[in-house]
Amino acid sequence: MRRRLLALSLSLAFAAAHADEGMWMPSQLPDIARQLKAAGFKGQPRDLAELAKPPMNAVVKVGGASGAFVSGDGLVLTNHHVAFGVIQYNSGKSADGSDRDLIRDGYIAADRAAELPANPDYRVLVTTGFDRITDRILADAKGKQGRGYFDAVDAATKAAVAECEREPGYRCSVANMYYGTDFYLVRQLELRDVRLVYAPPNDIGNYGGEVDNFVWPRHAGDFTLLRAYIGKDGKPADYAPDNVPYVPPAHLQVSTRNVKEGDFAMLAGYPGVTFRHRMASEFANQVQWQLPARVALYQRMIDTIESTTGKNEAARVSYASQVRSLKNSLKRAQGELDGLRRSDAVTVRKADEAAMVAWLDQQPDAATARTDIAAAQAVLDQGMTTRERDQLLGVIASQTQLLRSAITLQRLAYERGKPDAQRESGYQQRDAVLITGQLKQVQRRYAPAVEKALLTELLTQYQALPARQHVAEFDAVFGTTPAQLKTRLDALYAGTRLGDESVRLATMQADAATLAASGDTLLKAAATLQPAILRLDEENKTSAGELLRLRPAYMRALIGFRQSQGRAVYPDANSTLRVSYGRISAMDPRDGVHYRPLTTVQGIVEKHTGAEPFNAPQPLRDAITKGDFGSTAEPSLGNASAGAQTVDFLTNLDTTGGNSGSPVLDAQGRLIGLNFDSNWEAVSASWMFDPRYKRAIHVDMRYMRWLLAKVYPAPHLLKEMNLPAE
Repeated sequence: MRRRLLALSLSLAFAAAHADEGMWMPSQLPDIARQLKAAGFKGQPRDLAELAKPPMNAVVKVGGASGAFVSGDGLVLTNHHVAFGVIQYNSGKSADGSDRDLIRDGYIAADRAAELPANPDYRVLVTTGFDRITDRILADAKGKQGRGYFDAVDAATKAAVAECEREPGYRCSVANMYYGTDFYLVRQLELRDVRLVYAPPNDIGNYGGEVDNFVWPRHAGDFTLLRAYIGKDGKPADYAPDNVPYVPPAHLQVSTRNVKEGDFAMLAGYPGVTFRHRMASEFANQVQWQLPARVALYQRMIDTIESTTGKNEAARVSYASQVRSLKNSLKRAQGELDGLRRSDAVTVRKADEAAMVAWLDQQPDAATARTDIAAAQAVLDQGMTTRERDQLLGVIASQTQLLRSAITLQRLAYERGKPDAQRESGYQQRDAVLITGQLKQVQRRYAPAVEKALLTELLTQYQALPARQHVAEFDAVFGTTPAQLKTRLDALYAGTRLGDESVRLATMQADAATLAASGDTLLKAAATLQPAILRLDEENKTSAGELLRLRPAYMRALIGFRQSQGRAVYPDANSTLRVSYGRISAMDPRDGVHYRPLTTVQGIVEKHTGAEPFNAPQPLRDAITKGDFGSTAEPSLGNASAGAQTVDFLTNLDTTGGNSGSPVLDAQGRLIGLNFDSNWEAVSASWMFDPRYKRAIHVDMRYMRWLLAKVYPAPHLLKEMNLPAE
């Protein structure tokens, strides 16, 4: 049965899928050509499978999310919130010593020389290859279990990546499809010099703020224009004043046509992670513990940062991006929890799994698959015993700046003592540039009092855990009582020099012996913590290896069962290029409520209060009052009224986190929108797709064109994008 169900998986056997469901790999699209054509697509589906052809080769990964080239001179369109770190990075002191707040005021580069460099670790990645290498990755894993299985897959993955990256300028990775069933080698051109070209004021880019986040109707101009540069030799390079704009193989043409309800829409981007094919027990854990715990944790972190920054404007700016990210994650977690409860996801998934198992029992060799599935469940059950601790330690490592730097530097020195191929991923020679970039930007994202307050909150929660979840090394460094914690944090941050960028960068070159002898308090603390971190990594890899070995049995059964029902079989999202398609769609979320799929500038006026987050800038309000919308007006909404200018629109496209900045295309492949959010009712779609509620929210390109033409003019950029300056 194992081999027969694997064949089902690899054939992809596309049954009748809802046009609004599915994050398809481009290579799968020719197999659903009939559905695409029926939905209204006017191009050739086979062309969408070619990463080297338009429009796929114009779609890029930007700053961990998505974007697209929109000119032949490397102009990249993405979301304001995706580029927010770049905007923040360039706020503060300007080159002439004056203060500037690009978050508040926005930015328009008058020419190429005025374009501002992004933070050092910001990247634009252009996918140039996507090849199946399953046999190669699993060749040495056969017959192994646990850590042995993990190491075999890890070694094969690193070897494939190293071979792929022999040509300088490329970043490669191996994507795991169907939870260990299939593997693909992804090859991406890594553009390291990215510059800020155009950003609207925050009161346009983030109009409505957290109040409107995940809410419809929306009125946000959530877009920013960047430009990718390369060296004069035509190869990717770090920032240098004499670099030249990258010439992409293709770019998208922004549409000048009107769009309306019912029109075909297609989205291409890099969705982060979905979990729709997870086991029923994982659905239950998500609803019953993970999401409620995450909501509480994020809220306390936000409260801690905001209360500590207070009226300190410099600290507020330093933590603006982190707070914004936390608030988005908090609201997303709450929306996901509400949505999964609304869809009764735990019950539905449990019933679906029971039906799958019943189907499986009728297949040949079912006993082998049932054994693997039961073993996978046992691994998951074991992980539940330390979930509270694991969540807190993960946040401590990711949401601090100086402590994270100290841990990174100690780990880097430790890994450098191994052959490069045997180092932990993230600490190989290929990662040096990214680590350097992270260490450089600490200065603009850190304030000692804030980090200490945040650690106090997180470690106080850790100290309250049952003794069986404590880690001896963490107790040794931070103590076991609040009083000990305060004393030790004060000493740790008083005795470190890692707040100095030059010290961090110099320490990056130190070997393990040098760091072991360091008197720096944070480096000493990281050295004490490192054995625990390595031990926990070992435990995690053992569990991960077992799940990597065992989950394919579950996936093959699930694929075979769903195909027998005529249901769609597409892989869960994993930050690889995906395509979804559907229509511009209204929605009736509850009794008596109807969501019209287009909003207009009149809504900006209606929401305006003069205070954040509804403080529409005066130039915007003046332009709305003037009513000069020209070619960007929507005739069906009125010819002369303020309601004629659209802002955002709604589709039934299948999206999730990471799809921010994804281009939305019409039936001819022209750019009509820019994805930036989902409605509140659809946040849970990362776990369960419910067509009654799933909608995606996009900036209408007509609004962007109008802003560039009439409100915060940038005629040179309109000309570059081959758009009318009216």
